[in-house]
Amino acid sequence: MEKEIIVKEIVKALELFSDKIRAEMQEMGNQLRAEMQEMGNQLRTEMQEMGQQLRNEIRAVESKLETKIDELKQETNEQFKQLNEKIDHLRDELSDTQETVDLLSSKTPQHERKLRLLSKQS
Repeated sequence: MEKEIIVKEIVKALELFSDKIRAEMQEMGNQLRAEMQEMGNQLRTEMQEMGQQLRNEIRAVESKLETKIDELKQETNEQFKQLNEKIDHLRDELSDTQETVDLLSSKTPQHERKLRLLSKQS
């Protein structure tokens, strides 16, 4: 009978010990879940911050590119304007030259007639 009491006491002690171990493991599991959730939240926050930082950097680059494109457009427009002015000037000169050629072309037959007349007179 004494052995039974000893065995019962050992079993009771083992049950208490296993309950204690179970409670500690459950507590460790809860702590681990809490730490994992906290790490997940930190990761989400860091990723959101990085995403925002990337968006800001992309906007800055986009703004610089738009400014550069606008500058290039303005420069190109100015060059086209200058080119058009040169073409207009060349057109005017060509028109003047054509008028001079036309005038000279019309005068040439007149001078030839006069020369023929003068040559007949002499």
